[in-house]
Amino acid sequence: MIKGIIFDLDGVIVSTDDLHFMAWKKIASQEGIVFDRTINHQLRGVSRMESLEIILSKSNKKYTMDEKLALAKIKNDYYVRLLDQLSQKDILPGVTHLLDWLKQTQIKTAIGSSSKNAKTILRKIGLYEMFDHITDGNDILHSKPNPEVFLKAAHALGLENSLCAVVEDAEAGIEAAKAAGMYAFGIGPASTYHKTDCPLTFIDEIKQTLKIQM
Repeated sequence: MIKGIIFDLDGVIVSTDDLHFMAWKKIASQEGIVFDRTINHQLRGVSRMESLEIILSKSNKKYTMDEKLALAKIKNDYYVRLLDQLSQKDILPGVTHLLDWLKQTQIKTAIGSSSKNAKTILRKIGLYEMFDHITDGNDILHSKPNPEVFLKAAHALGLENSLCAVVEDAEAGIEAAKAAGMYAFGIGPASTYHKTDCPLTFIDEIKQTLKIQM
């Protein structure tokens, strides 16, 4: 029986993909690196430094760690400025109703995100108080597909891994969920991934799955 739901943030609760794209595009252009939506897709569920490594791998230039850290800071500073435009209108369809229903049914909820800006984003869209716990990039050493973020979220909720389900839009997130021994809901690109346990067209379809187990 599922007693806790751990949500990825971007692409599940809110979409900041365009903001990430613009911020990474700024860095790529500065460095003379080709960057498009296909490359941006490879960054889903990946940490900031790992994303930077993917982008810099397209360059012939060799970068020192200090140079990489400086570029990562420039990207994040620009991204944080872009976050100022976020509001409740950016919450993805069905999310608020689902969270309300989960509270009513006493199913615990958490965020499990590799983003170090997760709490800022949740405050901007007015959902910070809706979750029992938030585990983000500030709490982990390894990004997805490593299961660390989900394992820590489950522990914070006081639940066994097998009693938790994950909601993800990225293949790396589904891999992390399965590595943690958790049920995996897949939405968006992850809905067609072969390791996804339950593909979703709309996020509130989760209610039907959970009602069956009650």
